[in-house]
Amino acid sequence: MIKNFKWLLLASLSFVACDSNDDETTVAEVPITPGTAVLTKYVALGDSFAAGYSDGALFKAGQANSYVNILAEQFIPAGGVAATNPFMADNIGGLLLGGNVIAGPRLWFNGKGPVPVTGTPTTEVTSKLTGPFSNLGVPGAKSYHLLAAGYGNVAGVASGKANPYYARFATSGTATVLADALTQVPTFFSLFIGGNDVLGYATSGGIGVNQTGNLDPSTYGGNDITDPNVFANVYNTLATNLTANGAKGVVANLPYVTTLPYFTTVPFNPVPLVAAQVSALNSAYAAYNQGLVGAKNAGLITEEERLKRTIKFIVGNNSVVIVDEYLKNLAGLGLPSYRQTAKGDLIVLFSQGESTQEFLKAGNGTAVPLQDRWVLSQNEVAEVKVATDAYNVTIAATAESKGLAFVDAKAAMTQLSTTGVRFGNYHMSAGYVTGGAFSLDGVHPSARGYAFIANLFVDAINTKFGATLRKVDLANYQIQYPKTIQ
Repeated sequence: MIKNFKWLLLASLSFVACDSNDDETTVAEVPITPGTAVLTKYVALGDSFAAGYSDGALFKAGQANSYVNILAEQFIPAGGVAATNPFMADNIGGLLLGGNVIAGPRLWFNGKGPVPVTGTPTTEVTSKLTGPFSNLGVPGAKSYHLLAAGYGNVAGVASGKANPYYARFATSGTATVLADALTQVPTFFSLFIGGNDVLGYATSGGIGVNQTGNLDPSTYGGNDITDPNVFANVYNTLATNLTANGAKGVVANLPYVTTLPYFTTVPFNPVPLVAAQVSALNSAYAAYNQGLVGAKNAGLITEEERLKRTIKFIVGNNSVVIVDEYLKNLAGLGLPSYRQTAKGDLIVLFSQGESTQEFLKAGNGTAVPLQDRWVLSQNEVAEVKVATDAYNVTIAATAESKGLAFVDAKAAMTQLSTTGVRFGNYHMSAGYVTGGAFSLDGVHPSARGYAFIANLFVDAINTKFGATLRKVDLANYQIQYPKTIQ
């Protein structure tokens, strides 16, 4: 009845519009067009974000909801085609190498916290896929890996010289990600790379090396910060090759990885203590504090550093004790480099497979100082920021010189991590679990977060190339995957 009334009303309005003599006109919907972009052959280069990695793993449903997949779907009405993906074998996630598990399953929320789903991964690295694949997102890839021959060589996976995800679909054992993109002769590309050039350093609590000044990435470790000049050379090489035959594209800059829930969920003072605990701990550190007084009186440290290093617990919430390699080395006096965390120090989300709170309740961070890998200190945060800023200068300059659409992912992440984003009746933020934008690993987006990224890319393409692509409705994308995915 209501449906019939709606159509009757529509017909009546149409009749009136046709029969009236006033100046009212019907506004037609803007057709979907590519503008000056040619979307017939789209390839995407990137890392785990492009691949659709989520909840600590790569799995089929996550891949289907990658921003690359969503973006390619929006291209179809404008002459594009669906993306082709190197899909995993299941929705458990994880990898096998010769039948041995080398990457565990995805996480799900059991009502208390994130736990791995049950089941054994069935995706075997040595089972090669036949491409080509337009989605060339490779989890774990740093910028220079996209130019590295042999990065997808199965024989190098066990020794860590090759990437197991790329090994599944590289066209050959000597191929590069860039070459696999170029052989497809793309008319349009997206490039979102560089996050991993600092992410490993950050998530490991800064145990890697800041390689600024070292121009040889073959000497880098997995947790190192990439030299900004290496990044610039690689990025310009990628953009130059991708645009050589007239292809247009869209690039994105890099958010500060330290704004991810992995670093912002646990406060710097997460340990509640009662009076008896406070008394016992302060007694335990009394000799250390007295030694600092002696070092200060001997002129070995300043009063400012003595106060910074002094350990003092109070009733209520307390900072944790950490080992800080940036402090002056007083090992000769028998004084370790201890201090308590302050605002600006970032405690990582997970510790040894347990929740951080469970980890700290066991006495870690109080009776037992936290080692460097559990905390990204203020100095290390600064190193990550300096490198990211340098990378972003390169990305912006390259976008300008090559005539590429530009996504300000840094600004978008800042908004998510501060005020959040409102759409319809929903609010999305970077809050862990409840914020909606990020998955349970605290680093990678949820399906809704990936849809948000896709919309950012749509906006940038429309602005730069005069396209009229449509954005997706974020409400149609879930914020958590269930234990069992049908």
